[in-house]
This record gives sequence, structure tokens and C-alpha cells, in this order.
Amino acid sequence: MKNTFGNSIAVTLFGESHGPYIGAVIDGMAPGVTIPRAYMEHMLTLRRPGGKISTARVEQDGFEIISGMVGSTTTGTPITVLIPNENVKQSDYSRMRTVARPSHADYTAECKYHGYQDSSGGGHFSGRITAALVAAGAICKCALEQKGIYLGTHVKRCAGVSDRAFGDPASDIAALNQKTFAVLDDNQGEEMQKAILAAAEAGDSVGGILETAIIGMPAGVGEPWFDTMEGMLSHMMFSIPAVKGIEFGAGFALADLKGSEANDPFKMDGGKVVTQSNHNGGINGGITNGMPIVFSTVIKPTPTIFQPQSTIDFKAMTDAVLLPKGRHDPAIVHRARVVQDAASAIVLCDALAMRFGTDWLK
Repeated sequence: MKNTFGNSIAVTLFGESHGPYIGAVIDGMAPGVTIPRAYMEHMLTLRRPGGKISTARVEQDGFEIISGMVGSTTTGTPITVLIPNENVKQSDYSRMRTVARPSHADYTAECKYHGYQDSSGGGHFSGRITAALVAAGAICKCALEQKGIYLGTHVKRCAGVSDRAFGDPASDIAALNQKTFAVLDDNQGEEMQKAILAAAEAGDSVGGILETAIIGMPAGVGEPWFDTMEGMLSHMMFSIPAVKGIEFGAGFALADLKGSEANDPFKMDGGKVVTQSNHNGGINGGITNGMPIVFSTVIKPTPTIFQPQSTIDFKAMTDAVLLPKGRHDPAIVHRARVVQDAASAIVLCDALAMRFGTDWLK
């Protein structure tokens, strides 16, 4: 079971949904990087559920850094972050241990781990583990900002309601990073939340699309074949529970454009190379070109819904009907946005360290 991402800067996740702790280890971070605790706390707050549009399971996500930092400064040795699980209810899952929840990992986990997996709350497959990913990503994101690299994610679409597109990326990113429900048009955000509440009242769920913009990345980062910038970001994004698709720049819309429409012409701007458009999302040949990196992911509807669903009991090998209990989100797209931020930051730190050396982030 491989739970580590990265080469020069590597992040390992551990823990289960209802175990005593979840956490992360970051290996390879440069020494001498200042990471304020408040910065990490803020990012974890953005992932935390709130109100009727989220699960009733609320964890405080109080974390402890037990290695790799003295005060708020990195030492260069592995950073270990521990987050306790406090609000657990294993009884919600005891009767469902052998009943596969549709579109969850219950059945595939059974096939892989032969019944030895911790299935309570989804175990290691649970979205709860993303708290550890956010904690690790917060360290990486803070390090990036000290090098002039900023990123932010908004809910581009949810339940058929669309947000506006990125305008001025710098100001939009700054605003998004302070919002609990990250949209660029607050009126559209209110409509999205109404749609989520309507789905919750019907015992159902909704999905959405997240769009991330990254500014300040230098040109020349990434590899031309197997470690392209798109490839590394895609690898990481598909590690986020519920992500089922990704596109860069104009993405699939490029299929309907002519080359004369899809190309991004170059020009000089104040002695700097830029492109007149950004249909390719800031990446050419797998390598950053200095323009904003822009990509979108599809977040599927939360698979656990409060409606009867046909399934199987994989121990008895019989058909069954699932009537789930527990505490579940009617939508996770608004909480996943900070997870996508964190995951992106980990990829960028690793790619930059591979290109310029680990101490470049110092």
C-alpha cells in the first residue's frame, strides 16, 4: 500500500477515519522556512464542515508537530504532523461492515485487503484523511508564498449553478483564500448553497467543479514525458476522494476549436515573455511557460445518500438494500477546494525542488 507522493519533497499520509490519529510526514522540506501555526490553522478551518450543507461530524483538527520544526521554523528533517480524531461513532458502521456502499471503496477494499481493513467511516479511504493532506499542504503553500507563488481554488460549478471565471488572478486568489464558501460571485454562491440544502432535504447529494489558478510559477518547471506538470498535478488530484476528471486551460473545449483559435500567441511585455491568451493553462510540452497554471477538476456527488440503494453483502454473497446511518455531507465540493489547494502546493514544491534543488524554497 503506497501512501507517499513526491520525489525531492515527499508527503506520506497515515491513519483511519475512526482511529486515534491521522497525520502526515513531509520529508525534504528546506531548513529555515517559517511556517506560522496560524497559517496552518486557517487552512484546516477552511476544510472543516459548517452548517446544514456539510456533515454533522465536526472535528477541531487541533494538530501537533512532533518533529522537523523548532518553534515555527523548519529544520530540514522530516516534519511529522499528528491530528487526533475526537468525534467518532463506530456504531454507525458496525451493521454495515459487509454491506458495500455504492460508489464507495468498501467492496474494492475488501478485494484488496481480504477483510482486514478498518472499515469504520471508510477507514483509510475516508475524506477525513484529507485533513492530514491539508496540514501538509499548508506547510508547502506557505513556503511557496514566500517565493512569490500563490494559488487559489473556487467552486466553478455546483448543482448546475456556475460561478464567474477568474478575472485578475492575484486579487481573486487573495479573496478566495479568506472565504469559507469559495466563490468569486457571492450571489452565485448563495444559489449553490440553496441547491445543496435542497438535495440534503431530499436525502440526496450533489457534485461540482473546482477551478484552481496558480500565479508566480517560473517557466521551465516540469518534464517533457512522464513527469509533465499536467501529469504530476493529475496524479495528485486523483488522490483526492471524489475527483473523477481533470482538464487544463480550456481543456475539453479545445476539441471544438481550430488551431488559430486554440493557440496562445507569444509577445513581449516589459521585457517579459507572456502569451496573449492562456488556452493551454500555463503549460507547454509538460513544462510551465510562466503564465498562470489553470486547471479544473470534477467532484462527484457524495456517494452516501439517505435513500434506499441496491447493493450486495460481500460476505454472504447476497443482494441487499442499504439504508445508511451516520453523518454525511450532501456536497463536499466546497470543502474539497482547500484540499485541492493543499494538494497543488505539494506538487509544486516537489517539482520546484527537483528543478532548482531543495534549498531553493529556503
